[in-house]
Amino acid sequence: MTEDQRGLADAGDASRRAVLLGVGGAGLITVVAACGGHAGHTTVAATPAGPSAGAKPGDVLAKTSDIPVEGGTVFPDQKVVVVQPAKGEFRAFSAVCTHQGCTIADVSSGMINCPCHGSMFWLDGKVMGGPATKPLPEVKIKVDGDTITLA
Repeated sequence: MTEDQRGLADAGDASRRAVLLGVGGAGLITVVAACGGHAGHTTVAATPAGPSAGAKPGDVLAKTSDIPVEGGTVFPDQKVVVVQPAKGEFRAFSAVCTHQGCTIADVSSGMINCPCHGSMFWLDGKVMGGPATKPLPEVKIKVDGDTITLA
């Protein structure tokens, strides 16, 4: 191979590398941009106060028998998740993820789960796994007999 041919081959390799890096960078930008939007997910404005403006003290959420031990139930209309970490112990938290305001999807395997970016919270509202860094705000509830209401 002549020196001119080697120069052209090196230039071709450099161009291929530039194209591959450009494509890889565009793919990364697409992934990062996808994290900012939530197509197909319910998103609400994060409200540190907890339940939605429509929820009010005295609103009945559930029967105690509706909340599984070491699990919980999400009430999306009220933006509240009620958990029962141990038999007879009930706690409630905002169902608005502290990461970007998505509504909590479910409680399973002892974790409160956000569908948008995979944040997980313990049954005490503390962050188990991010990207959320702040715990879920506690919401006051009242257990009267077998009825759970917002306090």
